[in-house]
Amino acid sequence: MKPEIHPNFKTINFTCACGAVYVAGSTMEEDFKTEICSACHPFYTGKQKLMDSSGRVDKFVARMKKAQATAEKKVKKVKAKKGEDTEEEPEVKAEA
Repeated sequence: MKPEIHPNFKTINFTCACGAVYVAGSTMEEDFKTEICSACHPFYTGKQKLMDSSGRVDKFVARMKKAQATAEKKVKKVKAKKGEDTEEEPEVKAEA
């Protein structure tokens, strides 16, 4: 290796907000502070919160139905302004 072109490699302390300290090699000049580590991360501690995916799907379906109803009302208003027959229900297709 060529002398004096590589950064200095030394051991530094990585300190987490939870208080855990890890010693590792790095080219950084000073100690590193982080907010989360494997000792306090919810995935590793088992305190992970699972999202209710069925609730999310239900909300999406409700939004789509509301959007279709709004679109149908707009079509009826346009037909009423043009003097067309508003008795027929327009066919509105939802895109996936």
